[in-house]
Amino acid sequence: MTDEAYYNDGIAVASGSYSVDISSLSPSTTYYYEAFMMVSDGNGGFKEITSSVGSFTTPAAGTVSSGFLACYEVPAIGNLSGSGTSGTFTERDDTWYRYYTTNSKQQLATHTYKHPSTNKQVRNYTVLYDGSKYAPLWTAHVMHASMWPDKNVGRNEEWVSDPAINLTQQSGLDNASTVGYSRGHLVASDYRQSSVKQNKQTFYYSNQAPQWQNGFNSGVWSTLEGKVKAAAPSGRDTLYVVTGVLYEGTVKTLSSGSLSVPIPSHFYKCLMKCSFDASGTMTAASGTAFIFTNESHTGEQYNDQRYISTIDAIEQRAGFDFFPNVPSSLQTNAENGTSVLNL
Repeated sequence: MTDEAYYNDGIAVASGSYSVDISSLSPSTTYYYEAFMMVSDGNGGFKEITSSVGSFTTPAAGTVSSGFLACYEVPAIGNLSGSGTSGTFTERDDTWYRYYTTNSKQQLATHTYKHPSTNKQVRNYTVLYDGSKYAPLWTAHVMHASMWPDKNVGRNEEWVSDPAINLTQQSGLDNASTVGYSRGHLVASDYRQSSVKQNKQTFYYSNQAPQWQNGFNSGVWSTLEGKVKAAAPSGRDTLYVVTGVLYEGTVKTLSSGSLSVPIPSHFYKCLMKCSFDASGTMTAASGTAFIFTNESHTGEQYNDQRYISTIDAIEQRAGFDFFPNVPSSLQTNAENGTSVLNL
């Protein structure tokens, strides 16, 4: 506003608007603001005018409001703490973002890479890593045939620590293969085939957990991964995927150097396919979930009824709300088994 105010009983009265850009805000945080200005009172002095107190809440880490590439798959994280940090890992074309939580053993990270067609930095996947388990609790990513195209770049296997996680010891079960386990991907290598560097991001220690190899990793789990890849849609349909582990019952541990590494009791995969109209509004959603004990399933089928579950059921066991940004009018039926996604 300027001095072009008019006066009512000696008090300056005017209207107008202005805006200001604010940076370095924390996700999932409510901020309060109040505007004030000094204007002439018409008698050679000045008067302070203040606005009412307003507020706004920043979205959760990695979330956007609408559109078929929005972060509808990122689970709700209610314990974010403080501001996040970011950095780059050029060797893997990774601009990463780290978020702290109130649990000193858990960190949230998002990895991005440069899209081969648009040359823009886009999200690869998000992970909640637990340093007490030496493994992720879950990963969240999107399957879309156009935005994450399959360039058949192969399996560029080179396991390294996740640069976005600064918790100690990420290698997990170092001797996994000698005791029957493998480093089981949560975001499969075959899901990320757009570029060599993008694929290499799936070989962070934060994206693996000890998984029984023969008859599980090499069997029903591998088959399920292939079915999910084949279901990747194009256009404005999008498949959102959350993959995670559970530690239920008496948890087995195995030695890895000086550490005792917990072995997950279960691996699960929750899937939600959503459709959008031209304006970016979600118009339909269907979902399904799979859960397996971490042991051999030789001779069994990935879609055996005993392994098919609902998103709701796994959310209750895992303690997370996996698809919080999907409108509740569509989310309910997609998660409770009413609107089913068939693979």
